[in-house]
Amino acid sequence: MTRVVAQGTFDILHPGHVHYLRDAKAMGDELHVIVARSVNVTHKEPPVIPDDQRREMVAALKPVDEAHLGHPEDIFVPIERIDPDVIALGYDQHHDEEKLQAALADRGIDCEIRRASPLDREDPDRLLSTGRIIDRVLDERA
Repeated sequence: MTRVVAQGTFDILHPGHVHYLRDAKAMGDELHVIVARSVNVTHKEPPVIPDDQRREMVAALKPVDEAHLGHPEDIFVPIERIDPDVIALGYDQHHDEEKLQAALADRGIDCEIRRASPLDREDPDRLLSTGRIIDRVLDERA
């Protein structure tokens, strides 16, 4: 059995999230998703949706076998617990694969890192990011 871990913020679910998780599931037999805690989201605006609700929504998605909240202080704790064979990164996630592989090796975690494929973005009206969804809501409802 090949265990895959995907991770992200998953604030306001959209087709890009579903595509990423479908791709991640196709990389193995069992998909675990780590949902980042709000306190750990430093590379973009903090999530609008509370941590537990984001985890609950991700858990309800068909490709997901189990959804976990990230650790509040050490992002590698749930990865150590899950013990994946593959870590699936979103095609546009900010992670540096070489640095991530080195950090995993330092922790004694032996797994492959793969990138999900991009989602077709031909339709300019397709909302594939939480930021774009929020901007559209503000534009149309403000």
